Amino acid sequence: MRLLERIFDLAIIGGGVNGCGIARDAVGRGNTVFLCEMNDLASGTSSWSTKLVHGGLRYLEYYEFRLVREALIEREILWGIAPHIIRPLRFVLPHHAGLRPAWLLRLGLFLYDHIGGRHLLPATRSVDLRRDEVGKPLIPNRYGRGFEYSDCFVDDARLVVLNARDAADKGAEIRTRTRATDIKQSDGIWTVGMVDTLTGARSQIQARALVNAGGPWVEDVLGRGAGVNAKAKVRLVQGSHIVVKKLYDHDRAYMFQNADGRIIFVIPYQDDFTLIGTTDRDYDGDPSKVKATAEEIQYLCAAASEYLAKPVTSEDVVWTYSGVRPLYDDGASEAKAATRDYVFELDTPGGVPLLSIYGGKITTYRRLAEEALERLAPYLRSAKAREGWTAKWPLPGGDMDVSVVDGLIAELQRGYPFLSHEHARRLARAYGTRAIKLLGDAKSAADLGQAFGATLTEREVRYLMTNEWAVTAEDIVWRRSKLGLRLSVDEIAALSDWIKTHVVSQSPLLQAGGRS
Repeated sequence: MRLLERIFDLAIIGGGVNGCGIARDAVGRGNTVFLCEMNDLASGTSSWSTKLVHGGLRYLEYYEFRLVREALIEREILWGIAPHIIRPLRFVLPHHAGLRPAWLLRLGLFLYDHIGGRHLLPATRSVDLRRDEVGKPLIPNRYGRGFEYSDCFVDDARLVVLNARDAADKGAEIRTRTRATDIKQSDGIWTVGMVDTLTGARSQIQARALVNAGGPWVEDVLGRGAGVNAKAKVRLVQGSHIVVKKLYDHDRAYMFQNADGRIIFVIPYQDDFTLIGTTDRDYDGDPSKVKATAEEIQYLCAAASEYLAKPVTSEDVVWTYSGVRPLYDDGASEAKAATRDYVFELDTPGGVPLLSIYGGKITTYRRLAEEALERLAPYLRSAKAREGWTAKWPLPGGDMDVSVVDGLIAELQRGYPFLSHEHARRLARAYGTRAIKLLGDAKSAADLGQAFGATLTEREVRYLMTNEWAVTAEDIVWRRSKLGLRLSVDEIAALSDWIKTHVVSQSPLLQAGGRS
């Protein structure tokens, strides 16, 4: 068993959005940081969201004003630091007679527009659904009135990876496929034992402070010998989504109210598809085995069909995904009412800090990271340095104004005239300015190497494996991209075979998250 010689200021268990966000913030303040993730980055809750950076309009009903305000402020901050993977999205909220009254919707949207520092996103407007194009996909004459408001769409898994990439660029050590097996503290230091899930190799690291960002496994991490009797409890809530072929031609999304008090979103997705979700139901089981149930799929189809002129059926579904949200258990009677706010529990067994994170949402991950480091400030040597820096420093590839993403697409096509518009657009929206690093000195399509289908090339695969910790075909087609929606089963199998043939073993650079 190898013991790393250095003692890190901070060790983080969990490579979701919270863990990677904390790693980025902490290393940027001058701390030495280590992060381990038992699977791929964003392989748990963080890649199975509804893909929104939003205030959470419905949380106003539960008087979560602080959470909504914080999330609304974060919308434009995150858009500003990652304009390639985050973009504005307009939502249409039809008024459904017999559910929430129109005055309540108008009041909620007034608060939504004014309590959260909206500067660039357009304001709410009223919509005549009988005349406006956004009413055309809806059941004729059933919904006459609605409202259109702003939020943002995000590539959630890429948000996680880019936080990890920036943390590694600044010196953090990121280990994927590395499971923390035991945690113990002595003499003011945490020792974390780990196993490489690919090779079985065991190792240890030491750190002065420890963050438990295990998500659905947060209580499991505490059970590995930390010597902590946690007071907080996690409530596992399953959220499932379905993807169908594109349901309408315009670029707006919908928020639909349901008679049971829940809401679902219907969102244009990956150009040719529509995303519908999410469900809210308590989950009891292994979070790694969660799947959308037939009941949930039927629920989403029925909820969308209550509004859409062309009903959605289970036969229309081309893909489903499901995740488990590790919410703080506040005793709410129903999953839909459980708080989405985050809660910290700081324990100091033997005087050594262990910060466990419960709950949270993608939109507030950056603020969560700042607050986590505020809690740990007394124990970290450099906790006050560059305080609040992450709101202004762009994520990798995001070093451009929000208005010039389309300009980057044109620039890629000028510099690499062999790229189709579709290919250039996908690369610009996934990698931002780092698309140029990916393409390098390529002079022709042949220079990009083997083509795997759907514009995925060998050069991109190698880039993802060298710079973004991708190891398997699944990492590439379902998390680093969503090309799994376009690639056939045989094409994905061919990619998997290529990886096995051309990548004999994962390089030390990959494991350590070497400098990009």
